[in-house]
Amino acid sequence: MIQNSKYWLALSSIEEIDSNFIQRLFNYYGDIEKAFNSNDLSLIDGLSAKKAEKFFRLRDKIDPDRILAEVENRGINYFVYEDDNYPQMLKNIYNPPSVLYYKGDISRCNLNKTLAVVGSRKASSYAKDALSKIIGELNNTDICIVSGLASGIDTTAHICAIENNLTTIGVIASGFDYTYPASNKELYKRIENNYGAVVTEYYPTFEPLKFRFPQRNRVVSGLSYGTLVAEASLKSGALITSNLTLEQGRELMCIPGLITNPNTQGIYKLLKNGATLVTCADDILEALGWEVKLEQKSLFDLPELNDDEKIIFEALSVEEKNVDELQLFTRLSIENLLMYLTTMELKGIIKQVDGDRYKRVV
Repeated sequence: MIQNSKYWLALSSIEEIDSNFIQRLFNYYGDIEKAFNSNDLSLIDGLSAKKAEKFFRLRDKIDPDRILAEVENRGINYFVYEDDNYPQMLKNIYNPPSVLYYKGDISRCNLNKTLAVVGSRKASSYAKDALSKIIGELNNTDICIVSGLASGIDTTAHICAIENNLTTIGVIASGFDYTYPASNKELYKRIENNYGAVVTEYYPTFEPLKFRFPQRNRVVSGLSYGTLVAEASLKSGALITSNLTLEQGRELMCIPGLITNPNTQGIYKLLKNGATLVTCADDILEALGWEVKLEQKSLFDLPELNDDEKIIFEALSVEEKNVDELQLFTRLSIENLLMYLTTMELKGIIKQVDGDRYKRVV
């Protein structure tokens, strides 16, 4: 914790200024205490006299020692921008938060393997099931799931992380005096107590106002090496996060959905524009270049395999095979073989690689 943390906290408690304004002050003065106590901002490019006067008026009402005490009395931890422990991935984005407040144990989270998961608040059962399957394939690894603690896909992502012994970070769009949505109160507690951390850039008293949710999204993607979009309409917060992911130079991935669902229109737009298609955990690991040991399943653990599918699965036990090789091994008709390969791929058991070759995923 740096000596001048109270000045970072004091500046973040001024609701009428944002992190970009604070960063400009800090970059100009190179010292947060000097920035806080400044009485002349006239030489900072692009900062109007009117905005400077407003800042002075608001700043003069603030006691940094009182602000520090209010945060600590609430049991809230924090990183300020100058902290060595401030997440490096987040520091590298445009307009990083000046302060990151958190509850829980963020040191448990592997910040070198962070995956953001975003999607519709009114997610379909198909999207939730597909996401549950993919996160389930990552169970007991050191990957950390990052999401926004909203209803729908966010909630599914956090719960699946917990159920599969993964750490998770929930990024909220308000201060800690508020729980939004209220239905996730217990989920907040579970994350804070055992499974990672809930974080926010907002001072404890800041409400979950509408404009803060898009601002929050840059922190979700900014903490993460890649973003997985589970379901998104053409006008959704998930698409905002997707664009931020690309702007931040991170990997963008999508789970395909039913083309009859309006909430998949954004998904297919992203896929057409080059996002990585994800049907299993292995696709994520390949896209991000991560090496983790996934738990291999036996035939008895696999979902509803018929006898012919079991033969195909056995055929792929040693190495990848193309369609001709599989037909020779299985003695199935080409029509039946292609049908089974398609259904097994949709179940996430196998995947197609290098043209018409297939390999096991589980």
